[in-house]
Formats: sequence, structure tokens, C-alpha cells
Amino acid sequence: MPKPRVLVTDHGFPNLRHEESAIAAAGAELVVAQCKTAEDVVAAAGTADALLVQWAPINASVIAALARCKVIVRYGIGVDNVDLAAAKARGIAVCNIPDYGIHEVAEHAVSLGLALSRQLPQIDRRLRGGTWKITPDKPMPALRETTFATAGFGRIARTAHEMMRGFGGKRIAFDPYVDAGVMTAAGVEKVDLEQLFTRADILSLHLPHTPETTHFVNAARLGQMKKNAIIVNTARGPLIDTKALAAALQGGAIAAAGLDVFEKEPVEKDHPLFACANALLTSHVAWYSESSIPRLQQLAAEEVVRGLRGEPLKNQVNR
Repeated sequence: MPKPRVLVTDHGFPNLRHEESAIAAAGAELVVAQCKTAEDVVAAAGTADALLVQWAPINASVIAALARCKVIVRYGIGVDNVDLAAAKARGIAVCNIPDYGIHEVAEHAVSLGLALSRQLPQIDRRLRGGTWKITPDKPMPALRETTFATAGFGRIARTAHEMMRGFGGKRIAFDPYVDAGVMTAAGVEKVDLEQLFTRADILSLHLPHTPETTHFVNAARLGQMKKNAIIVNTARGPLIDTKALAAALQGGAIAAAGLDVFEKEPVEKDHPLFACANALLTSHVAWYSESSIPRLQQLAAEEVVRGLRGEPLKNQVNR
């Protein structure tokens, strides 16, 4: 019998030693490609027993071409580039790795919120431009007098709330799937959708991208927010109508926004957000730390091995 074949469709890691070790120990063969298109994946993956995927598109045509595949594991939390329904119809499990960068993403979200609340980018630019002034140009409430809010109350949101707890202030969250008692135990008040937008001083998004959450933040909801409000998104780009957000920032409807994810990545060079001095933009780096990469690779390789062996999977998303 030939060895099971595991294909890494694409990756941006310094090395694959974690995958090589785990796959070899399972008696399987690791094959590495750098696929850019669905056609590239079809050409490389026809006889693969498992896929490890970073960014490559795994659409219905790719899945139809997989003759032996048992499991597809996405390097990361989001599975937007994998057709879950097509995989389920073929009996192929799709898994993500939700546990590798929880603290890092929460740190990044809180960092964006704090930097904008203290107006650090604006004051830095002002000083570099030759203005020495010991008060900010716009109102700056103390953090202990603000309301930190999250859309969602999953693992990353809960970690962000715990980080913000030390600053004082109120903490609220909107999540229809989490009981109010769970939030209360964490010192967080459960609110409805309208309260989320009307009460938040810093609103951090921690929702999955689904048809229902597309443009969760839109022009109408931006209009409900305080003029001093800050929006942070380290979750999924399509949660925000970014053109409506740019208009709100330029028109003074809200104070600032910190984004690590965008509707289209890389973000277009002529996107109106680049003209917003009150936008702090980072390039999808919230997940990163020196330890998060090897942890992601190790957990992904372990999930593939479970799939090859027919063992229970930890993070299947298309049951």
C-alpha cells in the first residue's frame, strides 16, 4: 500500500519542520506546493489524502477533483477560502485551528483601541510636524470613564475583556448565543444590538463572517454611535462596510477606527480609508507572534494526523 499523501497547498512559513515530523511519524508523505489558483490545487492535489491550506482557494471544482481526501485543515481560524458545503457533500471533513493565536489577536485589538483612545497616532504626527502641545486636539476621556464593547463573546473577545478589566470602566458585549450569566460572571453586561452601537466608546468586533454578519457595521449603525466612538476590527474584513466607515471618519460621525482586516486583501491602494487621518491600519498581523507560528503549524499537523487515522477531530467546522 502506498503511503498516505498530505499536500501543503501553500504556505508562508519559514520552514515546515513541525509538519514534517508529525506526518513522518504517522507514516505519511508530505508534499509541498505553492498554489495560487484553484487550477494549481487541482493539478497538485488529485491523489492527496489530506490538505493543509493557508490561502489557496479550495472551491467546489477543487473538491470535486479530490479522489482520496479525508480531511482539509486550514492554517488559521477563518475558512472563507474553503467551500464547506461541497466538502461536506463529499464526506470530507474541514477543520480550522482556533486555539493558536487567541492572546495575540486580543492583544492587537486592545492595542488598537488603546492607541486610538489616547490619540497616539495623531499626537505623534502633530509632534513630528513641529507642534509641541501638552493637550490633545480632541476630547480624551479617561479609560476608567469609557465603555468597552465587543460584538461577540467568544474566546478572543473574552480575553480582550480580561485585558481591559484593569483599566476600569464599563464592559458590555452583544452575543445572542451566550447566556447573560456567563457574561455577568466575567464582569460584562449583556446588551442588545442597538445598545451595543449606542453605548460603546470602544467597539471591538469578534464575529465570524457569515451572510448575516456581512456589513454588520454599516452606514446606519455608524450613525447610531457616539461621535467620540472608536471601532476596532481584528476579526473579518467584510464585517465592516469600509467605504461607509471612511465616510463616517471623514465626516466626524465617529472619532477613529483601527483595522487589521479588510473586505479585500491586500487592501486597494486607492481605498478611501488611506485618506482618513483618524484610521490606524495594520496588514492582517494580529495573529502573529514568534510563538504563534510554530503553535499553528504543530496544531494543524496534529489535526491532519487525526484525520488520516480516523480519530475524532478537534475542530471540524462542516459537520
